[in-house]
Amino acid sequence: MTDELIIGMLSGTSRDGVDAVLVNFNNDSMDILHALCRPYPPAIKKTLDQLLETGAPPSPAVADLLDENLAFFFARVAQDLVRETGLEMRDIRAIGSHGQNVWHQPRGENPVTIQFGLGNLIARNTSTTVVNNFRSADVKAGGQGAPLAPLLHRHLFHSETENRAVLNIGGIANLTLLPAVGPATGFDCGPGNCLMDGWARRQLQKDYDDNGRWAAKGELDTKLLSLMLADPYFRETPPKSTGLEYFNMSWLDQALGQTPPTAVNVQTTLAELCAQNIADSLAIVGLPDRLLVCGGGVHNAFLMQRIVVALPGVAVESTASHGRDPDWIEGMLFAWLARERLLGHEQNTPPVTGASRPVLLGDIHEPPNK
Repeated sequence: MTDELIIGMLSGTSRDGVDAVLVNFNNDSMDILHALCRPYPPAIKKTLDQLLETGAPPSPAVADLLDENLAFFFARVAQDLVRETGLEMRDIRAIGSHGQNVWHQPRGENPVTIQFGLGNLIARNTSTTVVNNFRSADVKAGGQGAPLAPLLHRHLFHSETENRAVLNIGGIANLTLLPAVGPATGFDCGPGNCLMDGWARRQLQKDYDDNGRWAAKGELDTKLLSLMLADPYFRETPPKSTGLEYFNMSWLDQALGQTPPTAVNVQTTLAELCAQNIADSLAIVGLPDRLLVCGGGVHNAFLMQRIVVALPGVAVESTASHGRDPDWIEGMLFAWLARERLLGHEQNTPPVTGASRPVLLGDIHEPPNK
């Protein structure tokens, strides 16, 4: 099979911008040719922040506006990525766009998952086939619609000689379990960076706590930690998924109550919450021999240190140690899922999401000139 170039794009729960990755597929190999992250324009970022602070699904008017504006921005980022690589859009087989998740509620009478960034508009503006809406088919089949990363993690990181787990620390932290024998499983274990980032914005007017330096200066508040860990979500058994609809600043404010600890001690405790919840989650399902970490949280040295302390006997290391840049694995995921959809391959999501059957993930949008 000849080389096939596919772009993977997403904006995660941190909402800091759009990650775009150009992936070259050749037979069973997949390699990144170029990657970039483009921050959102201030107007889009402000609208997204205001929407998610409401704790409610978007109104039709806001939905239509964001769906269109995000599509235009995603298309522009894809064009920038290709231009920087020295190629042209006609060289690209397809774009896999996850878009921006704004509401994920897979339980209840009317389960729903919403990601903005109209696929047909991206296709029209890039003259390229687009695959998007990767989660809805799984939700319709009774699944959580998330996490989807385990589908690729098995392809990249499975070992026949040791039990592994992959930890992606974005706004939400999710785990993939990769036993030496048996299917890949996974679930969202709880807040990753979202609460730490939100607290840093509120207290420091910074988007995040760089390298965890602020958290490293504080002391753990065991009472606050116990209170937060008592949340029912942490005791739910997989399959399970969550998002900023649940773990947000209102959730934190409720835990802090009327007499919160000092600001720096809160940050220290939020880092410990993330680390301890990851360790507790793994202890329930079975500790791996090796934990591979990717996502933005891998750059938080204090958080990584706390994870190592919480998991004695487990080798904890970045996916970079296995030849995969931890910043771009999710981008690779949506390039890979787009290719899988175009090939007509159903995904075995039931072990991960609890869906009733394997499903085709994604909707295909062809540009008008094809």
